Amino acid sequence: MAKQNTVFKDAFNRCLTTLAETSALPSEPELGQALGVSRTTVRAILTRCEELGLIAWDKRRKTVLRAPDPADYFPTEETDSLAERIERSFMRRILAGGAEPGMQINELELAREIGAGTTSVREFLIRFSRFGLIEKRPNSHWVLKGFTREFALELTEVREMFELRSAARFVGLPEDDPAWEELRKIEAVHREVLADIDRRYKEFSELDEGFHLLVHKSSSNRFIIDFYDVIAIVFHYHYQWNKANARERNARALEEHLAYIAALQSRDLQQVEQACRLHLKSARETLLQSLP
Repeated sequence: MAKQNTVFKDAFNRCLTTLAETSALPSEPELGQALGVSRTTVRAILTRCEELGLIAWDKRRKTVLRAPDPADYFPTEETDSLAERIERSFMRRILAGGAEPGMQINELELAREIGAGTTSVREFLIRFSRFGLIEKRPNSHWVLKGFTREFALELTEVREMFELRSAARFVGLPEDDPAWEELRKIEAVHREVLADIDRRYKEFSELDEGFHLLVHKSSSNRFIIDFYDVIAIVFHYHYQWNKANARERNARALEEHLAYIAALQSRDLQQVEQACRLHLKSARETLLQSLP
């Protein structure tokens, strides 16, 4: 039921985003298809929208009465998937321990902390262990091998190969591919954060994750997309290890992203490669500087 609840809350939040841009919602089957959920979940979403006074629901007609407020949305932590909650708790634990090599991780404790089954936690740790960051020991114990300089250099080398390949594929996407619209939205958020950098510089790591994932997805290569998970985790969290000059560093990275986005929109392969290489070089330097 917990999983179902997460699916409902996530779909409800996405429905509110749709609601903010329209005067009437589509039919139930269309809404179900757009949100990727069952008809039962669609009805639960519509019922809640009606209870909150967002829509007037009369059989097939679903008229929007008001735009949603921030208070209407479910909090992010309630819509996150179990995998995301495990990842966040795992990284929080590692960061709290200073990410020191030799640090012990107990999967039973981690499962209890998250409120998840040990099987789900073990699956996550096994997946993560493929990259040599953690190692299995007897009795549900794991040991952190540490984010060494060698590990960081190997990771950035593979990241560069994968991202250059993905960026070249992105340029070849057809005009009507949803990725272009997604890129425009990401660009707009970049500009908003940059305009208010003193207060919003901490939002960068999540923006970074979303932007690079969009680029990697265009590769349509399951190995590249799967590998992106470990890249995202390491790069996402290293921003939190090294707090020195975070504002300046994030402002520069936002500028680099905007140049990279402009290059993708120009569809000029040479420009794309140049902007991509420049940004990944900075990211590599930042990662190396942040190592404990």
